[in-house]
Amino acid sequence: MTRIDRTFQRLRAEGRKGFVSYVMAGDPDFDTSLAIVKGLPAAGVDVIELGLPFTDPMADGPTIQLAGQRALEAGMTLKRTLELARRFREDDDTTPIVLMGYYNPIYSHGVDRFLVDAKVAGIDGLIVVDLPPEEDEELCIPAQKAGLNFIRLATPTTDDRRLPKVLTNTSGFVYYVSITGITGAANAVATDVGPEVARIKAQTDLPVIVGFGIRTPETSRDIARVADGAVVGSAIVDLIGKGKSPDEVLEFVRGLAEGAHSA
Repeated sequence: MTRIDRTFQRLRAEGRKGFVSYVMAGDPDFDTSLAIVKGLPAAGVDVIELGLPFTDPMADGPTIQLAGQRALEAGMTLKRTLELARRFREDDDTTPIVLMGYYNPIYSHGVDRFLVDAKVAGIDGLIVVDLPPEEDEELCIPAQKAGLNFIRLATPTTDDRRLPKVLTNTSGFVYYVSITGITGAANAVATDVGPEVARIKAQTDLPVIVGFGIRTPETSRDIARVADGAVVGSAIVDLIGKGKSPDEVLEFVRGLAEGAHSA
């Protein structure tokens, strides 16, 4: 059982919804990013999604693309991202970390080496958005064998024929993308999301967490009411991009987390 499994087991036992936050590793620089990540659990974050900077993202909107560029320009690499996770683990051995990104940096690093390094760094799960289920032998299966959750995305266009394939070999939780499009492109609507979450939950016992298009504590609450939790990324990353201090960013995160937890 991973930290992710234990976290959702605890939330379920407490009758609470989860809050997941996304930040880009190394944005705007290593030290500031580490300070923010270290502060997330105290701000109410149940699971941390740590973005892996990449030059050619496909699912990310302008806000997260710019965050990746800032991180890369500040010298962030896959190795430095894992170092950031290791530094976080010096003080926190409980909060799950999900590494979210694209396959190219992992492939370049070498899958076997990456899985060893990720485990040592304290990574608990992976979201690799450009590896479909047809490519499970590339990373998903080896990651599961190494004790890492492999978390898959389901979207509004994942129909009932495709959904079982998406759920195969998925673990930890299912990430439901609330909108059709890139991150930060539109607002999530609970009345649209609710039936889709129910459709997914009819085919899996895994928690279903909803992301994309959540920017306010109210929306975080409304989405968490119809799912097992909410994910916020672009709204947090936007504040970092505007040069807000770690304390200001974390205060904003606290409001979002309280929204989800009040559901």
